[in-house]
Amino acid sequence: MAEPSPPPASNAGLRILLSKDRPAPSPPPTAAVSSHADRDRIIGVFRSALSRNEPPETFSLQTVQEAIKPQKETVLVLEENQSLENALRTLLQELVVTFNSSAVQSGKKIMQYGNSLDSGESNCPITRLLDIVLYLCERGHVEGGMVFQLLEDLTEMSTIKDCKDIFGYIESQQDVLGKQELFGRGKLVMLRTCNQLLRRLSKANDVVFCGRIIMFLAHFFPLSERSALNIKGVFNTSNVTKYEKDAMDGISVDFNFYKTLWSLQEHFSNPALTNTNPAKWQKFSSNLAVVLSTFEAQPLSDDDGKLNNLNEEEDAAFNIKYLTSSKLMGLELKDPSFRRHILVQCLIFFDYLKAPGKNDKEGPTGSMKEEIKSCEEHVKKLLEIIPPKGKEFLKSIEHILEREKNWVWWKRDGCLAFEKPPFEKKPGQAGGRKRKPRWRLGNKELSQLWKWAEQNPNVLTDPDRVRMPSITEYWKPLAEDMDPSAGIEEEYHHKSNRVYCWKGLRFSARQDLDGFARFSDYGIEGVVPSELLPPEVNARFSSKPAEKVKRTRREDSKGMSAQPKEQQVAATPETDGGGSGGDPEEGAAPMDSDNGGVEDSQKRSPGEVSGPESGQCEPEADADDNVKTETTSRDARARVV
Repeated sequence: MAEPSPPPASNAGLRILLSKDRPAPSPPPTAAVSSHADRDRIIGVFRSALSRNEPPETFSLQTVQEAIKPQKETVLVLEENQSLENALRTLLQELVVTFNSSAVQSGKKIMQYGNSLDSGESNCPITRLLDIVLYLCERGHVEGGMVFQLLEDLTEMSTIKDCKDIFGYIESQQDVLGKQELFGRGKLVMLRTCNQLLRRLSKANDVVFCGRIIMFLAHFFPLSERSALNIKGVFNTSNVTKYEKDAMDGISVDFNFYKTLWSLQEHFSNPALTNTNPAKWQKFSSNLAVVLSTFEAQPLSDDDGKLNNLNEEEDAAFNIKYLTSSKLMGLELKDPSFRRHILVQCLIFFDYLKAPGKNDKEGPTGSMKEEIKSCEEHVKKLLEIIPPKGKEFLKSIEHILEREKNWVWWKRDGCLAFEKPPFEKKPGQAGGRKRKPRWRLGNKELSQLWKWAEQNPNVLTDPDRVRMPSITEYWKPLAEDMDPSAGIEEEYHHKSNRVYCWKGLRFSARQDLDGFARFSDYGIEGVVPSELLPPEVNARFSSKPAEKVKRTRREDSKGMSAQPKEQQVAATPETDGGGSGGDPEEGAAPMDSDNGGVEDSQKRSPGEVSGPESGQCEPEADADDNVKTETTSRDARARVV
């Protein structure tokens, strides 16, 4: 338990505001400031102030000036603060004694003693005293930890029933007590007060009050307060479960199962010993297997789940401490809450063994990991079938355990503070010209990356940091888009993403040259591996590129022959007197002029036509012979191809 820090050794106290028209103080007395006469005088001044029906801010400062008569006009020295605190603690004790002698008989509570039922105003002297001291501490007139000391004394002198009302006052003033100027002076005293209350309370009968105290501490102290974090992970081994070791006469329940069930609590109370001792783990796993098989062999019905349904508000807030008598074993096995408690303890135990951040020595071994995984799956299946709402209950437990891992990581990282200090502008930053920040490596991202590399040299050499995907893994989205049953619109097709296609071609060039070669024939869809495509889509890309080239050339040759009718004139020369000279092919030339056919043949294949040069005039018969020769040679070449 943390103790409050001792007061400073200097004589400097907290500032006290005094009126300007106050007469000059008298010289300090030779007698001690903390004498009984001075204490009684201070008590009398404050006792008379408690009877005033005015707000504390109207007379609190004047009361302190009259009671203390400080030696200095600006501050209260250490002795004066100590004298005031002793007097107020004595006054509080007298008020509690007066309450115990008179108010208890009337049935009133300690924080309501002295209240007027007609006016409805709060005239309780204890509450008035706390309000006055709280106002003086908040304004800095007296030492800030004085109100915390009075609250601690009040809880120690009161019963548990009265402490509930006192703690209600503490909760109502939580915002004022949590201010920085008061929190730093009294946080340890408040922590000690709450811990003493928790020790006095019953874990079974005062569950709600214990929860109020814990919730107050969670809100009063910051989240990163190390006094409540259990940094070392110490277990409460004092919570020992006692059960019968020898069988009693007349017990119908299997006593071996009884001992096996309750022996699991020895492992749950201190999981660290079970984790490091293989013999203990083997004993635990064998005992747990017996318990789980028994639960599975005796399932609960929906009627059993309705017997202990805690939907009523008056029965919902209580803590269970199960009895370990062997006579109750049969009833406890039929209780869904009992089974859930045992199984949830198993999940917490497994979660500790698999806690993140452990090294190889602290964590479980390979065979132990497999056993933990199988046992955990078995426990979850049993939780699902326990009525009522087994699946919803299991889902909630899994969510809680998942969130708990975040806290484990946070504690292992040193409990870093969540709050960041506010950014404060320097005096030179208020005005003037804003300068563009200069980065050592050109921009902010590269500089930050280099900074990370300096802090962790392995970040750039980690093989898992950057991994080149395989061809099948990368082209899988495009293959899914090519499936007609997917119904992907052209706008959202992966082949429309130019960056995606460019990166895929680079991967294919490195890992799949055959697929990369199909890009020139089929486009980007031809690069996708055939094993990823459906059969009907793969059939379009299964033909060989050579066959496609031949088919293209034939279609081109047929297309050249389909000319307009005025150009499809038979190449039969009139001078020969024969029939048709053959089918019209792309080598046939119109006979409208004397040398038109020759010129056309020379333009298309100048090296193949052996005849007069361009510009020479020849008889029509010679020109016709040249045209026939060219047509015949081209037909021969087409047949060869």
